[in-house]
Amino acid sequence: MHASLRSVTAWRPSRQNVQRLTLLLCIGTALGCLATYYLSLPLPLPLVVLSLSAAGGVFHQYLRLRRSIKFQPQELADRLLQVQENERHRLSRELHDDIGQLLTAAKLQNEWLRRRLPAELQSHCGALGETLEETLAKVRDVSAALNPRQLSSLGLEASLRAHLLKTLAKTSVHWSLECQQQLNGIAEEMAVAAFRITQEATTNVLRHAQANNLWIRLQRTPEGLALRISDDGQGFAPATCPAQEGQRGMSGMAERVEQLGGTLTITSAPGEGTQIDALFPWTPRTLQRANTNKVAH
Repeated sequence: MHASLRSVTAWRPSRQNVQRLTLLLCIGTALGCLATYYLSLPLPLPLVVLSLSAAGGVFHQYLRLRRSIKFQPQELADRLLQVQENERHRLSRELHDDIGQLLTAAKLQNEWLRRRLPAELQSHCGALGETLEETLAKVRDVSAALNPRQLSSLGLEASLRAHLLKTLAKTSVHWSLECQQQLNGIAEEMAVAAFRITQEATTNVLRHAQANNLWIRLQRTPEGLALRISDDGQGFAPATCPAQEGQRGMSGMAERVEQLGGTLTITSAPGEGTQIDALFPWTPRTLQRANTNKVAH
């Protein structure tokens, strides 16, 4: 008796249990209806109650399923970008800590061999050392691009300037970065989004635009932080839906801006260069801080 009571108490209305109960009710209702039909009996009240219970269980499952599959584009976009940033940070750590340490160990081992090998093999060790040094520098650059640690310490303007100096140092592209106001106090998610968009735009300039000049401007406005990126490259035809037409970089930019409730405008045409305008609206916390500073002054 006590064992049976414990088993009944252990049964909880979980999703699986509700589904099983609904299935049993439906089967019982179907069997009862078939028996009533073949025996030509009047419809008994318990069968009516059973049918209503089965219908209620099915309706409950319908509502639960509808809530579970309800599509929330903003939540999905936020989650995808969060996962992307976390994965970037993980890869950056692995490159810097694991692969970077292995390459450093290989450099030290090469130097040890170089001091002990005969003179005719010194040139090979020298070439190997240079290759390892270039590879290590490349790994550090990729790690820094994946996870711009300097954003929290140096701020957005200095981080962008450092990135542009490093990325465009050995190219023929002339660039300028204009910040008309101080960029202190900008929310971290806004700074990351502006940095990533500039990073993607710079990559596009090097890979596709064949531009000679790149202009970047950051400006505080009453509506929010305005970012404009322009180049004099060969331009392109912006897609209405970049994700479906293979323009993944542009799609990523749009997702980052939409995540913060902003707007993105891309103006371009073949042979006429490209201009990207992004506006990141101020968060309520930022507006409150700005109003507090005004009152204090």
